[in-house]
Amino acid sequence: MRESTIRRLIKIVEESEIESLEVSRFFRKIRITKRLSTNGQGDASAIVIDSPTPAGPSTPTPAEKEAADLVAISSPMVGTFYRAPSPDSDPFVEVGTRVAPGDTVCILEAMKLMNEIEAEVSGVIKELCVQNGEPVQYGQTLFLIDPHG
Repeated sequence: MRESTIRRLIKIVEESEIESLEVSRFFRKIRITKRLSTNGQGDASAIVIDSPTPAGPSTPTPAEKEAADLVAISSPMVGTFYRAPSPDSDPFVEVGTRVAPGDTVCILEAMKLMNEIEAEVSGVIKELCVQNGEPVQYGQTLFLIDPHG
């Protein structure tokens, strides 16, 4: 995550009544926690950046290894998920479709606006995680991509 994004998140926590904020993106987790000083003012300077670490020396199964190598395309907003540009059109992608950064993979409708969602990595679509026409939440996984496929 970019430094400018982290600074904006810190400012949001400082200026709001929330005590902590946690954001996960690209297998990194950032947690910003507000500490109250003696005068009651909030200071959101405590940042913990976690990245996944192996639990132990166990050997992963082939299925676990494949799942760990997959990259998620997550919803950047709350909205309604659509696989195609119109009801009578073919879907943007199917399982097995090869995508490159910038390729449109779906549309999210939010407040009557159609937002094209693009792949951020190249690879092969391994799983469709949402059905056409379903509502989605911010951060919900839409697709899983195998970047090595």
